[in-house]
Amino acid sequence: MIPSSPPAATARHPVADLVGDVAAAYVNELQKGYRADRSSAVAALAQLRRGAGKLPEEVPELWGMAGTERLYSAQALPEREALKAEFALFAAITLYALHQQSKSDQNMHQTRAELGAAVRRLMPGSTLDEPIRRRFVRLGTATTPKVLTERLREVVILLRNASVPLDYGILARQLYQAQDPDGLRQVRQRWGRSFHSYRPAGPRTDADTAASSDKDI
Repeated sequence: MIPSSPPAATARHPVADLVGDVAAAYVNELQKGYRADRSSAVAALAQLRRGAGKLPEEVPELWGMAGTERLYSAQALPEREALKAEFALFAAITLYALHQQSKSDQNMHQTRAELGAAVRRLMPGSTLDEPIRRRFVRLGTATTPKVLTERLREVVILLRNASVPLDYGILARQLYQAQDPDGLRQVRQRWGRSFHSYRPAGPRTDADTAASSDKDI
């Protein structure tokens, strides 16, 4: 239930962290339900993925489904911060819904799976795949929320097709930060750094994969 008055200022959460925490918690719930084949979660993801690549105001039929009310259960937000937070959460949740589509045996949300590293995983070995690299560069040059979420949708489809996961808590936090010029610069730097620093992990056993899946539900 939404509290009648906001918590004390000393208890306030940085808004970027609030957005990331809310996104991660909600995605974990959706993921757990989808993988357990719960009809409510399956139906929710089917509806939510219609919003992938769009702005919240473009799909009013999804009002009340993207977890927006959770942003206000902990603290009040000034209008400008609220608009930024709502966009970031909506974009992350709907992109996750697209990413998880037809992947009932895998977790497409996994902690610490950064966007740049995820894109690098699409490329075999030490080879740079030029079409994928160009798409990543196009994502890095987006300057508006609309263009950013459209280009993220293209990248998420590639990740889904290759079964490469992403951390949607981190992504939501970055989408919030990217709506300010300096924040966008920092997000681009982090995407580039995680892309360049990615190194393929050694061979994984079936037991390793199962343990990772259980941990991230």
